[in-house]
Amino acid sequence: MIRSISGSSNQPQDLPKIEKEQLDKGIEISKEYFLREFIFADHLDRPIEKDGESAELGYWHAELEADTTLESDYLLFLYYLDPDGNRVKIEKLAKRIKDCQQEDGSWNIYYGGPGEISASVKAYFALKLTGIPTTDPLMVKAREAILKMGGAEQVNSFTKIYLSFLNQFDWKDCPAIPPEIVLLPRFLYFNIYEISYWSRAILVPLSILYDRKPKRTPPGIRLDEIFAENSENGTHTLNGVSSNGNGLNGHAHTTNGVSTNGTNGKPKKRRLKSIPRDPNLFSWKNFFLLIDQILKLVEYAPVKPLRNLAVKKAEKWMVERFEKSDGLGAIFPSMVNSVIALHSLGYDVDHPHIANTLEKLRELEIDEGDSIRLQPCLSPVWDTALALNALGEAGLPIDHPMAEKAVRWMVSKEATQPGDWQLRKPGVEASGWYFQFNNEFYPDVDDSAAVLMGMERFNLSKIEGGEETVRRGLKWIISMQCSDGGWAAFDVDINREILTHVPFADHNAMLDPTCSDITGRILECLGRFSSIQSEPEVKDSIAKAVEYLRNYQEDDGSWYGRWGVNYIYGTWQSLKGLVGVGVPTDDPMIQKGAQWLKSAQNEDGGWGESCESYEAEGATRGKGPSTASQTAWAVMGLLAASEKDSKEVLTGIQYLLDQQNEDGTWTELEFTGTGFPLVFYLRYHMYPQYFPLFALAMYRNAIEGKASNSPNTALPLHVESNQSSSSNSGSKNYKNGFPSRKEKSSSSQDSNRLERLSGSGT
Repeated sequence: MIRSISGSSNQPQDLPKIEKEQLDKGIEISKEYFLREFIFADHLDRPIEKDGESAELGYWHAELEADTTLESDYLLFLYYLDPDGNRVKIEKLAKRIKDCQQEDGSWNIYYGGPGEISASVKAYFALKLTGIPTTDPLMVKAREAILKMGGAEQVNSFTKIYLSFLNQFDWKDCPAIPPEIVLLPRFLYFNIYEISYWSRAILVPLSILYDRKPKRTPPGIRLDEIFAENSENGTHTLNGVSSNGNGLNGHAHTTNGVSTNGTNGKPKKRRLKSIPRDPNLFSWKNFFLLIDQILKLVEYAPVKPLRNLAVKKAEKWMVERFEKSDGLGAIFPSMVNSVIALHSLGYDVDHPHIANTLEKLRELEIDEGDSIRLQPCLSPVWDTALALNALGEAGLPIDHPMAEKAVRWMVSKEATQPGDWQLRKPGVEASGWYFQFNNEFYPDVDDSAAVLMGMERFNLSKIEGGEETVRRGLKWIISMQCSDGGWAAFDVDINREILTHVPFADHNAMLDPTCSDITGRILECLGRFSSIQSEPEVKDSIAKAVEYLRNYQEDDGSWYGRWGVNYIYGTWQSLKGLVGVGVPTDDPMIQKGAQWLKSAQNEDGGWGESCESYEAEGATRGKGPSTASQTAWAVMGLLAASEKDSKEVLTGIQYLLDQQNEDGTWTELEFTGTGFPLVFYLRYHMYPQYFPLFALAMYRNAIEGKASNSPNTALPLHVESNQSSSSNSGSKNYKNGFPSRKEKSSSSQDSNRLERLSGSGT
């Protein structure tokens, strides 16, 4: 007879009963999926196809999907570099863009979302470059959709800049990003180290491009027909626009690189209206618009005394950060910008700095034969850490061979040299983990916490340097706490809200503020290591973080999710972290959070929330079609709040079991990851795999009164610094094909590198 699990025996009879056999099977086939998907690797992260069992290292890694702005930008980039040499790849990217067009002719930025103007204009232009005529039905629909959204005038600043590379916008209409910004000293209110790492990595190469203003003019290709002003003035015709699209095979007369079709041989310049000012005369927006105008006037000056120095400093800044990185910042926009910037400075495409970045860009491609889609970056550290956490919760043996290889691989990925973060924390020993395969300058707190928890669940005694790595990592994340008690992603106290009003800040990612979801994950991490909580520094850190979450809880009981969609994500992680460090479940803060999660459950037993929740404050909070990942988050949040016997948890668990595929996976098309709220969203292909496994296993452990894998909870935090001893080591010390910490870093090397970093921004 099949035994049922339904919590305590005094529950109402109408509660669902979870069949133990189905629960155990669901967990088991999910574990089997992960063991099948494990990637055996060498010390260069290359997959080992044959005899993988003998590999010392390994990891999990799945696709990170975004919207078509990536394919459009990549197509424009390849066209700019070499339209003929990149013809095949350009056609494949165009196929992907066409496949993603919506019924109304627009392109969106997340699954099921409405059309978005910048994504649609980029897609339209990209397709036009490939020779699709403006009379083609898909182009007609796209043009109608763009005009309905306000026309190409409405695109964001970065879109204007990228289209300027191909002479579709005048550089005068783009926000001023003079290279002199890299010379601004750090004591000024605005300098490049007061903005987020990703904005920094994007803007420094753009500052070089603002000086050089490179452009390639596509023969006969103009975008006049998608400007609303032309339509409103009654001049919206295809005059002056190639009716056959031209594109890769087109020819048109140009003068100084500007199309003259329909203008009697005179260059036709398009100018945009100025960015509208704030009605309030005295506002930061108006102040920065005035500064922007002044900077543009300075561009006309015959002599700019600091310009050459600034360009060289920006170039040096980029080149230094190519070291131990999969391209500048290891993210697509800054990688593309850096290539065009170096190209504009005279670097040949065969130069190692450009060639290496082009190779890393190729690694972001997913070629499916007739189409190519692009990833914004790679996510192996994040995927591996979360997979290990889920498998540890599901009872994978603490010395399982694959877990041992994965932990050893993560030890090798510790950031051991100073990055930009250390300019704000100069006395802190380097540590932390990044998101990608290599991004040494930019470890992030969120990944680091997930990695530490993943390693803590398995046997560290077999991993050389494992325990020391965990100690350093714990100390590092504690040191990265911000002054308000919360944690941000990559830096400390990057929160000068005024800077969000600069004209090029409309990508909504200028800052790196503290957020509830990361703060909750750090608390969860600290709660996993019971022995460190008596340390005064740790106790103080936890107290500040608990107070931070208490202050930032919404009136309805939820917490905002910065890096996942959205309030379900923030509430789950906040509840799990708070309870993990000892906040009692009868605390009103916990009760309100749990009650909100219950109220957001869908009728099918699952939970879902759309990216729209970032736009419509309150109205769409916690609302959307049920998804596996968001249901798992909600269930784990309620389990943390001791709601294992509630109807909501039981129906949520049943939803996950019923939605599981025969191969142990779950299907999810929705974007439940967040890059930049309102602007850029992500679909992690492993989110609907490791989070449901984690939730099912957490439920089973709660019902059966079992603890999850936790062999290293007693690991003490205190560790004597090894920097002085490592500097005396004259011999190489390699283990399993990668350098040990002693070989990677020494006190003198760290000091020299930090000195170089400091000099780059002053």
